Amino acid sequence: MQVAVIGAGVVGVCTAYFLAEAGHEVVVMERRNHVAEEASFGDAGLLACDAVAPLAAPGMPASALSLLRKANSPFLISHKWDTSVWRWLRQWARETDLAHYQINRERMHRLAAYSHQLMLQLREHYQLDYEQNAGLLQVFRSEQEWQQARIAIDFLQAAGVAHSALSAEQTRALEPGLHAHTPLAGALHLPDAESGNCPLFARQMRQLAQKLGVEFHFGCNVRSIRQSHRGVMLEVDSAHYSADAVVLATGADSGTLLRSLKLSVPIISARYHAATATIRNFDALPLNALMDEHHKVSITRLGNRLRVAGMAELGKRNDKARDTAINTLLKVAYDWFPDASNYNAATFWSGSSLTLPDGVPLLGACNVRNVFLNIGHGSAGWTMAAGAGKLVADSISQRATDIDADGLTALRYAG
Repeated sequence: MQVAVIGAGVVGVCTAYFLAEAGHEVVVMERRNHVAEEASFGDAGLLACDAVAPLAAPGMPASALSLLRKANSPFLISHKWDTSVWRWLRQWARETDLAHYQINRERMHRLAAYSHQLMLQLREHYQLDYEQNAGLLQVFRSEQEWQQARIAIDFLQAAGVAHSALSAEQTRALEPGLHAHTPLAGALHLPDAESGNCPLFARQMRQLAQKLGVEFHFGCNVRSIRQSHRGVMLEVDSAHYSADAVVLATGADSGTLLRSLKLSVPIISARYHAATATIRNFDALPLNALMDEHHKVSITRLGNRLRVAGMAELGKRNDKARDTAINTLLKVAYDWFPDASNYNAATFWSGSSLTLPDGVPLLGACNVRNVFLNIGHGSAGWTMAAGAGKLVADSISQRATDIDADGLTALRYAG
């Protein structure tokens, strides 16, 4: 089959690779001039399948409403009078009870763990080096936040995931670079989690895909998709192209194409921020990637740089960095590792991804024939990219998938 993949972020590139590996003729269409130039470019750098969890968690509606009143909140709404945002939030709130949280986290973890296995296979087979490092610390500043982590600990125990619940003293012993005066109640250590350079990995996967015959076309704006006698017809700028099937790996740009297909799913754009700073003191570096659970901000090492990322803002797309978000990123960096870098000389980025109320992506076939989805990964795009790409490729190839796809497809929104 000839398959068109729209989008050349890390999700789209992985999808193209696995489709070509399955024997398909693949063309990737991307509106930017290179792979990984949008959400993948500013990715936090976390490959932590065991830490992937839905934003919709028990207690979150009340927490979110209180956080929305704070300028430095990790969750913001950019257009407070947009009815579509509040409609999405109502659906999100319905996912925050314990039963829904457990279902959604299991689905996300199933896909992310599968993706991690594929990443290890790719790395070993091709001897890939994308500046990867092992270990993640999820740190909790207050005793209340530390007690709320019980839900996550229970999930990890039930799933048989390697982890350690650490006291403040144990955490500082494991990560001696942590600033002594920053409040710390405890931490979760995930030794098998990884971090690395997402754009570098995406470029490497592009090269591997091209060796399998994948064609990449940049500067292409796909304006609409419609069914044809062959399969699908794509309107690309002022021209039309046909293919047997199409995969939407379009991230935050999915709305227009979904509407052209008359597909209605509860998606919303979430804008994230990142600061990247050159390391100046290697003795003060973190040994693990770190996630500050109070601010929902991560710190990861990318070679000779540190990336500080987080601060979700729900609403319409706007890639201009918000000053309050940047200030929070800098505060978190100085709070934990003040001597590792001169953060005020960092470069800043802001970009959007797509998320759904339950946090689970939409993968595979939908109710439009020959159209397949690979969207809605939220901030866990890289963590899920390989697994999502392989699952979609298997679906198009009419092969049995390696993992159960229940709950990962658009069928959960049918009707």
